[in-house]
Parts: sequence; structure tokens; C-alpha cells
Amino acid sequence: MPQITDLSTVRGPIDRAMGLPNAHYTDASVHAEETRVLLTEQWAGLAVAADVPEPGDAKPIDFLGMPLLLLRDKAGTVRVFENICRHRGMILVDAPRRIQGAIRCPYHSWCYGTDGRLVSTPHVGGPGQNSHEGLDRATLGLNEVRSHVWRDVVWVNLSGTAAPFEDAMAQAIARWSDFDQPVHHGGPDSRFTLTVQANWKLAVENYCESYHLPWVHPGLNSYSRLEDHYNIEAPDLFSGQGTRVYRQIRGETGNVFPDFAGLGPAWDEAAEYLAIYPNVLLGVHRDHAFAIVLVPEAQDRTREEIHLYYATTDTDPALRARNAAQWKEVFEEDIFVVEGMQRGRSAPRFDGGRFSPVMDGPTHMFHAWVAGRLQADRTRDRAAE
Repeated sequence: MPQITDLSTVRGPIDRAMGLPNAHYTDASVHAEETRVLLTEQWAGLAVAADVPEPGDAKPIDFLGMPLLLLRDKAGTVRVFENICRHRGMILVDAPRRIQGAIRCPYHSWCYGTDGRLVSTPHVGGPGQNSHEGLDRATLGLNEVRSHVWRDVVWVNLSGTAAPFEDAMAQAIARWSDFDQPVHHGGPDSRFTLTVQANWKLAVENYCESYHLPWVHPGLNSYSRLEDHYNIEAPDLFSGQGTRVYRQIRGETGNVFPDFAGLGPAWDEAAEYLAIYPNVLLGVHRDHAFAIVLVPEAQDRTREEIHLYYATTDTDPALRARNAAQWKEVFEEDIFVVEGMQRGRSAPRFDGGRFSPVMDGPTHMFHAWVAGRLQADRTRDRAAE
């Protein structure tokens, strides 16, 4: 049983609310409860579609302890399946590769199409007998996980119980409707991974507020100052920050990345950064965007998968590399504070902390979402007893 924490003070007005109790960052049973309620029952980020760029591309992913298979089928549709054979539960694909024909189980050679259909069951009815009346192939395809691609992020609803993606994310989609156009991954030099010895929620909390900029990101704050930023708050959906001062990166000859098409003048010097609950961090600018998928590996360890995108495939490689290096430096600057907060959660008298009523709105909103989801689930459990 998970430790039953007191969340009664978390959802109050920000000037009186307390942060989440320590156990939500340090206790394995609470981590398991949050994994189920906050990650498997919502639309969570799994990977990016750029991980499987061509039809037939397949990538095995261990997500929340579950073996999944990210796959672009022969028709070009990105899909997610459980990465197991329906015969004896054997792992089907153990490394990223291109599926040339069918997905063949290495154990007994049952074969599946890239659309998940079971297409071959050799000797299942005895030597030389590849079918049996007691085995209906039509009911034994791969178990598909509900998925949706938005801004190249592959979102999954593992429980199958969340509202349709377009409904669940309607406000975020509408907010960034100007960017409702294709994004192009920058390639190998536009992806990197950071491993942080901290709970995944701390990465969300840090990302969605600008309060820390003057001290943690002095270079960024030198031109996009704290006073240039504003809070973004959509209760129970997302929160984040925006800036009214965005400075395009320039190459040695003064060249810049092409802008996304059709943007209004409001985006000339603006940029926004949203933490989409539970585990996806997104950023948009006039000339590039990024996506960060937070992968919880334990209650005190998180993998951050970071990807950069552009309006066109025709971008300067040197400028892309410089942009990636710049963002990597910014994100690495956050590691010591996120890990420091994780270590701080072992202080037995820490009560969850307080919030700045002006500066911490986005972070308080995330805490309130976590507490609200967990309280609702606990209430349902008590009612079912």
C-alpha cells in the first residue's frame, strides 16, 4: 500500500498553500501511486515520431517498467504496441531496427505485420501444420497502446481511459494554433539526453517558472530578463512561462533559421514554454521549437530526452549545432538545482515549502494538479471499499 500523504494544504490559495510532502519525491510506494494515477491514466509523452522516421522503423522502449514498441507501419502511421509476442510473452524487438518483412518472434517464429496483425504461426498445429481451429489469429494481434502524435511527440494513454487527445489538449492546441504546421527534426545534432538524479516532478516545477533566471541562467537573463517574462496558467492542464524578448541565434555571416510560416508580429520577439501535464516540456520560437520528454526511471532519477525542430529541413548544420549547444548549456545549468531540491527532500522537517504569490503561480498550479488527481483517485478507492 502507498503511504497516504496529507495533501489538504496543497490546493489552497497560493499565499497559504504548501508544496507536496517529501514522500512524493522519496517514497517508492508513492512513486508507484503517482505512476499509475498521473502517468498511465493521462496522456503522457513516450518518445518522438522522429525516432522512427521511415516506414518499418521500430524502436523498443521501456517506459514505466513496461516493454513497448514504437513503430512506423508500412503505411507511414506511427503506432505503439506492447513489445511482446501473444504466444508466450517473449520480447519481440530488442534493439532499434528496420522491419523489412514481418516482426518475427525469436522464440517460436510467430510473425506480425507492422499493423500488428498476427500473420504466421508456423507448426502451431503440429509439424508442418501452420494453423489450428482452436487458435484464431484475428484475435491474437499485438496489443496496441492508444497513441497520438502532436508537435512530433508521441503521446500514449496506457490505461485507455483518458478523454480523446484533441479534447484533453484542446487549450494547448488552441494557444499555439499559429504553430499548427509541420515541424522538422534537426537530426542527430539536434537531440541529446540528460540524466538527472531527481524526481521527474522537480524537472517540471523548475521548467515552468522564470523566477530562477537571474541566478541560475545569468547569460539568458542578460537579454531576456526576469521582468520580460510572464506566467502561463491553465488549471489542471498546463502551466509555464513566456518572454517578450526573444533573440534569434545568428551564424557567422548573420544568417538565421527560416521562420515558421504565417506567424503574426506578436511572435517576432516572443517565445513560450509550456509544461504539459504530466511529463512533456515544450518551447516555441519564431524560428525553432523543442520538445523534452521526461522519462521517470525511479522516484529519484529522471531521463530527459531533448529534441530540436525547425520550420524546414534546409537549415545550416553549423547553426543547428550551435543552437543545440546553447540549449544544452541552458538545460545543464538547471541540473544542480533540480538535484539539490531532491536531496533537500530528505530533510525530515521540510514541510513542502511555500510559494511566492507572484512568481510561483505555474509551479503551484502543477502541485495542485498532482494533489487533485491523487485525492480524486483516493476518494474513488475509499468509495469502492
